[in-house]
Amino acid sequence: MRILFKYLKDYRKECIIGPFFKCTEAVLELIVPLVMAKIIDTGIPSGDTMYILRTGGEMIGISALGFGCAMICQYMASRASQGFGTQVRNALFHQINTFSDRELDRFGAGSLVTRITNDVNQLQVAVAMTIRLVSRAPFLIIGAVIMAMILDLKLSLVFLIAGPVVALALYLVMSRCVPLYKKIQKKLDRLATVTREELEGVRVVRAFSRQAEEKEKFDKITDDAARASERVGRISALLNPLTFLVMNLAILAIVWFGGFRVNSGALTQGEIIAFVNYLTQISLALIVVANLVVIFTRAAASASRVAEVLKTEATVTEKENPIAQGEENAPAVEFENVNFSIGAENILNAISFRIEPGTMFGIIGSTGAGKSTIANLIERFTDATGGEVRVFGQNVKDYSFTALRSLIGLVPQNAQVFTGTVRENLTMLRRDAGEEQLIDALKIAQAHDFVMARENGLDAPIEQAGRNLSGGQRQRLTIARALVSRPRILILDDSDSALDFATQQRLRAALRQELQGATVIVISQRVQSVRWCDQILVLDDGETAGLGTHGELLKTSEVYREICASQLDESEAEAHA
Repeated sequence: MRILFKYLKDYRKECIIGPFFKCTEAVLELIVPLVMAKIIDTGIPSGDTMYILRTGGEMIGISALGFGCAMICQYMASRASQGFGTQVRNALFHQINTFSDRELDRFGAGSLVTRITNDVNQLQVAVAMTIRLVSRAPFLIIGAVIMAMILDLKLSLVFLIAGPVVALALYLVMSRCVPLYKKIQKKLDRLATVTREELEGVRVVRAFSRQAEEKEKFDKITDDAARASERVGRISALLNPLTFLVMNLAILAIVWFGGFRVNSGALTQGEIIAFVNYLTQISLALIVVANLVVIFTRAAASASRVAEVLKTEATVTEKENPIAQGEENAPAVEFENVNFSIGAENILNAISFRIEPGTMFGIIGSTGAGKSTIANLIERFTDATGGEVRVFGQNVKDYSFTALRSLIGLVPQNAQVFTGTVRENLTMLRRDAGEEQLIDALKIAQAHDFVMARENGLDAPIEQAGRNLSGGQRQRLTIARALVSRPRILILDDSDSALDFATQQRLRAALRQELQGATVIVISQRVQSVRWCDQILVLDDGETAGLGTHGELLKTSEVYREICASQLDESEAEAHA
């Protein structure tokens, strides 16, 4: 929790003013029973209507003043909790954006979304309740006991007995509920994860006619969460009856023993009513304390989850004085004995190759061979565990992130587009790009025709995750996005899988013609995509299984021949050898 306190430092004023006015409201609440006692003891016996009205007006004035204090506290609590939540969310988002692939894979997208939304909401509620109620509840309990002792010390012994009994009841109930609340949070996390999976994969579920099985699975998880909630509900349902039982017995004791005190002249009838009011205030304050325990229990679990993200240090960081550019006439990309592993699993092992500027370089291999990892190492989304990766003669670790990634245009495997317009998606890197640059990029990517055919052209809307685009359209749009800045290195990571053969050929010809001088790295599982490259790297289970042209690899690499044999007939394989 301590790591989160710094996000409240801009709201110190609200954290002081809010509780002050809440305590003022509590003081006014403690005065009301005394005013009521005056009406009962003085106004009603004498039949003095004016006194009753005047004193009743005082009660209304005190209540109105208390309401004003409560509103001020509420405003301060809202300002502090909402501001705190905004700062924590901003800090989380900034921290997440510094993470490498290792940290992102460790937490998972679903968990990070839950932490930045639901968990921060829990913390906001805790901050608001702290300002509004944490000072008020104990102040009201202590104040009510003191006021009762001032009225009659002997009768106030009922308070001193009833208070600990109610506190014991609260402890017994909450000690059993709090662990269950933590379990419920985990079950709700599981429910949220399954719900997201089911909604995202609804087409797959329907395609395999798994509706009944998935419904049964979902029902089981919801029933499990419901049973846990019911169990907590049954236990917490005892809280109010137990509390009010003790308080009603205490009121009975006050009325019983108070009657003797009234007969002896030690107390008045109005003071007995004041005693009852104070006892009621104590019981309500204790119920508030019980609710606060629940709120803070949930907030504590959320705080640990949020703090875990904020305390996680990114494994990929910039140097203090990074360089902004590489060397002239140096290889565009160079891997020297590069290794990469996740835990005990080796993804890449002793990979070495050199890509000269202006060439087209292909990387091919089966699924899981490590192809995309090479792209991630070049972009420095993650760092090699051994060896050195150089871009234009400089170690990628020596560049600033901005300088390195401005040299590279990446088209990832997942053709991710964002809600907005075509223009907004194309200008993610170059906000100042003119319409001519955008049109040129679209033409090279073979996306110009379908974009201009849409109403509003470049300003045509794109729905969430590009739902209003086909798979091939999304791929071409992401290629165009990478081309807008005319990068010196273009990485196409299996980015033509949804394109037909004719479109692939036009794209390949356009890249050769329009990107002369730029280095193009084509990563694919398909021979048709890489056979035209100046050099091809063949990967097999993270190791180099061949390096050369298509013709050379047919002679020297058994793995490459097997890939060709599985995708091409013999005449096609030899056609461009």
